[in-house]
Amino acid sequence: MKNTQTLTLSKKKYTYDILDSIDVGIEVVDNPYSIPIEQLFTMAARINKKRAFLFVSKVLGKHLPIDPNKGLLTAALLAARYVESVKGVETVGRESLLSAFLEGGTFQRNSFIPAHINPVVIGFAETATALGHAFFDCFQRAAFFHTTREEIAGHDAMITFEEEHSHATSHRCYIPLEMIHHQQEIILVDDELTTGKTALNIIQSIHRQYPRSEYTVVSILDWRSEEHQQLFLKLEQKLGITIHVVSLLSGQIRVTEKVGLEVRPDSGTVDVDGGESSIELIELDSFFQDSLYLSNKRLNKAPFIQETGRFGLWGHENSSVHNSISAAAAFLKQKRTGSKTLCLGTGEFMYLPMRLAAELGCEVQYQSTTRSPIYIESKESYGARFGWSFPNPEDPEVTHFVYNIPPGEYDECFVFFEREVGMAQLRPMLNELEKTGIHSIKIVFFSKIRGE
Repeated sequence: MKNTQTLTLSKKKYTYDILDSIDVGIEVVDNPYSIPIEQLFTMAARINKKRAFLFVSKVLGKHLPIDPNKGLLTAALLAARYVESVKGVETVGRESLLSAFLEGGTFQRNSFIPAHINPVVIGFAETATALGHAFFDCFQRAAFFHTTREEIAGHDAMITFEEEHSHATSHRCYIPLEMIHHQQEIILVDDELTTGKTALNIIQSIHRQYPRSEYTVVSILDWRSEEHQQLFLKLEQKLGITIHVVSLLSGQIRVTEKVGLEVRPDSGTVDVDGGESSIELIELDSFFQDSLYLSNKRLNKAPFIQETGRFGLWGHENSSVHNSISAAAAFLKQKRTGSKTLCLGTGEFMYLPMRLAAELGCEVQYQSTTRSPIYIESKESYGARFGWSFPNPEDPEVTHFVYNIPPGEYDECFVFFEREVGMAQLRPMLNELEKTGIHSIKIVFFSKIRGE
């Protein structure tokens, strides 16, 4: 099939042809919950010299819109797999979680992991911030934070490490010392392991300053080759540690690049003449708590909020966070006017928007903006059929992208920003949203500029 992605199945082997330019062969080694792989991902071509392909997740809510419950259920299944495979504890209700995942059920929050299992959970920015936070929700006692690309004014990061293949390579961690300065297990949560180098980088960075004996790497997909698996074993031996790896699907991949692709910036842009969109600004600052942290970018003077976990959350704070989410969701539900609604998170700010979307009622889809540039091609089954870019309103030096919003698909969109930004900064994004034919655009801020 020309200019599209085809899938061939033979036992546990799959072949993806990405735009007649890249062949990706997959051999599935382990699928413990027997989840059909077409429910987990599709594929696309990346505009990236370091890695030419992308597994486009159908459960993260990043590049593809999802039922927000799907994202929350994915994290819960990973937590179930972790506690069963690493701790040897049977998960009560696992079958109901799996059934809800496969059949499109509603997620019911449940901290099912026993209190004596109390690790530190770390989500990787930007893609796995919601996944990591939702994974943390399954513990009765744990701590959580996510890495960030942000630079915080007046504060040095406790931990830094690099992600070589990413478009934004530097990760930073701003947390209280007591959250990391101990011997408890650390769990790293990411959406995908291809080489596993990012996980090894952060393990080494942590271990240099705050050594311990046990680490776990949790990921939806694990595609490490035997060579890359050996790197994990070598680090275990070198540092005298144990590294567990947990995933919902693992296997080997083989990539063959056949021909280069040309970037066609306008190929995913479709203008819909649907009239002028209404723009409404909504403030949720009364439901959430400002942190003491500000960006070092002078343009943005609004503080970050505490509930994201960027600066650390403890298990005992969960109840308060969830109460805030439910109260804010009830308020937003009264603002709904559309019959089909898109909730759009922004960058690292994914978990709270996903949770809010899950409580806004029926016909609600969730996804987020991203830093990742992808080739656009409007072909059936390809992972990026529509797309557009704009300067990130919170940091215009960074380009953000949105994918897979078909023209005329939604009549309403909630766009969630952690921090208040001005209309001039929002305008480039709003111009692109209006082209999709969305009639009602609601901009939601969680913190306001101080002193105004």
